[in-house]
Amino acid sequence: HVLRNAMVPVVTVMGLQFANLLAGTIVVENVFFLPGLGRLIFQSIANRDLIVVRNCVMLLAAMVVLVNFIVDLLYAVIDPRLKASDL
Repeated sequence: HVLRNAMVPVVTVMGLQFANLLAGTIVVENVFFLPGLGRLIFQSIANRDLIVVRNCVMLLAAMVVLVNFIVDLLYAVIDPRLKASDL
């Protein structure tokens, strides 16, 4: 009975931590020299390739917005008392 009420803040924090997870992967990729989006961003900054930097930033921003949208949709699934008009 309590799980539905307790899951709303947990899902909120999980959604907010997603942005921190993305920022952390960028740092880890550069520290351990792993290939990925973080290395691409840093190499593009070093080479002054602004188109790649812009597109990577837009991709990361879109991912954060998409995850926050999914979190908002999960609110109504977790607790049916929350309607779309209340969000």
